[in-house]
This record gives sequence, structure tokens and C-alpha cells, in this order.
Amino acid sequence: MRRVLAFYQFLNLEDPQVECDRLQTLGDELALRGTILVAGEGVNGTVVGDVQALHQLSEHLTERYGVKSQKWSDLESGNSGFHRFKVRVKPEIVSFGVDNLDMQQTGEHVDAQTWNALVDDPEVIVIDTRNDYEIDIGTFEGAVSPHTENFRQFPDWVADNLDAQKHTKVAMFCTGGIRCEKASSYLLNQGFESVYQLDGGILQYLEDTQAEDSRWNGECFVFDQRVSVNAQLQQGQYKQCYACRHPLSAAELASTDFEHGVSCPHCIERTSEQRRHQFRERQHQVRLAQERGEQHIGLRQKKQERNR
Repeated sequence: MRRVLAFYQFLNLEDPQVECDRLQTLGDELALRGTILVAGEGVNGTVVGDVQALHQLSEHLTERYGVKSQKWSDLESGNSGFHRFKVRVKPEIVSFGVDNLDMQQTGEHVDAQTWNALVDDPEVIVIDTRNDYEIDIGTFEGAVSPHTENFRQFPDWVADNLDAQKHTKVAMFCTGGIRCEKASSYLLNQGFESVYQLDGGILQYLEDTQAEDSRWNGECFVFDQRVSVNAQLQQGQYKQCYACRHPLSAAELASTDFEHGVSCPHCIERTSEQRRHQFRERQHQVRLAQERGEQHIGLRQKKQERNR
């Protein structure tokens, strides 16, 4: 049985390249697929593998890096999750663009029950720290969207839209918790006092919450080939546009603006004909690789790795 393991941990790593090589060797030995990012500030990854292999990785992550945030989920039969396994050294394990954040000082982690109380509190501003294409398919009741295309835009949104004197209670959430770690640290650095974050993110909330108590609406975008999961953490209804990464409903897949691997209703007006021609050529190479029984590593995974 193959499962998905998502994890992160902020810690100081003196030599990220050494850790990168170590994790690459281990992952290859365990026949894993997925991506792990390593930086001076810690580790972050989502991988797929046999349960026994993932347990070995989990033990290594705990023993060597003290990883506390580890989220397991099921993988539908026939879904490989990722094309390959790769460990990369990056400047940050989640790209934010703000130097010298004290990651030992973050918001108060709250469980699902406490989170519901925050969502219901009119004095609390609830902020979805994810990107717009993720928010489009699901979010919490009354949550504010920063309308960002990537997480590096979040500090500018804070500067333009939040006031530490006015917004005295701020609650934030993301898919698995890592973006909230940085976002909450940043807000505290900017003078906000009462800052909360959903412990374990949306995925943990859905696991811990009964349907009748849930404040969640829609599906949750995930960074693997499942594209989305529903409230029961089963594979959702959405597919993905390989050109712009936006999740697509059945109606959008039926649109005349959708061309597999080339365009969709969300990006057709923003993509030149030259660019669409390049995407068509890429899809041609994908089909040729499939006919040869090979796997083609396309642009989609590279974009996922850049934008996580």
C-alpha cells in the first residue's frame, strides 16, 4: 500500500547540501517519489511511497531534524502521486522573501475546536494565506483572501490591508501549516499581538472535524497528482491545467477554452499563441514518451516545486 507523507520543520542547518545529499540517497534507496526542499532554515517535503518505506523516512526525519509536523494521507489506487524523487537546496523551504524572521516566535497553534470558535468570532479576522488558485476551490466560512499569486506577495498585502491597532485578533490557515508559520512570525514582527494559526492546517482540520461541525466549504488543493481532496480527505473532483496550474471543474474541462496541457478558461487570455504552441509541442513529447512506455517530466512538476 502506498501513501502520502507531507512534513516540514524549521531548524538551523549548517550545511544544507550535505543534508540534501543524505536525503536523496535515502529516498532513492526507499524508492520514494516526490520533492523535498532543504534550506538553512529547515526541511519541507511531500513524498509518496510504500508504508514501510515512509515509516523509515519518518523515523529519520524525527531523529535527525526533530520533525514534528508530519501529515499522512491515502493515495488512490493507480495514482503515482509524483513522477520522480528529487531533493533540492533552496534559499527558503517556503518562499517568502523576508530576511531574518525569528521562526522560534510564531502564532499560537490552535486545534479544530478552538479554530471554529475563532471563525465564529466577529472580532477575529480570518486570513487564508494560500494562493488564489487554491482558494478558488475551497476555504473557510468568512475567510479573507489576500488574492496572491504566490506567497512572496503576502507581506505587501499585509502592509496594504492590515493594521495592528485595528486588527487585534488575527487567525490564519494554509494547507498543512508551513506558510502560517512564516506568516504568523511576520505579523508578530510587525507588531500584531494576538495571532493564531490552525495547527496542522486544513488537512488536519478535515481529519479532526465531523461534517456537522465543519466550517470548511469546498475542496482543498494539494501539491501532488491528486490535485484536490474533499472533506473526507478522498481524492477530489478537480483536475489541473498544466499551463497555469489552476484546478479545473468538470464544466471547465468541457469548455472550448480548455486544451489539455495548453490552456484553460483561467489562462487562455493571458497566454500568447507562441506560448500555447510551445505547450502543444510539450504535450506532443509527453505522448511520444507514453507510447514508448516512458515517463516524461513536464513543466507541471517544475512549477509546483518553484511555487510551494
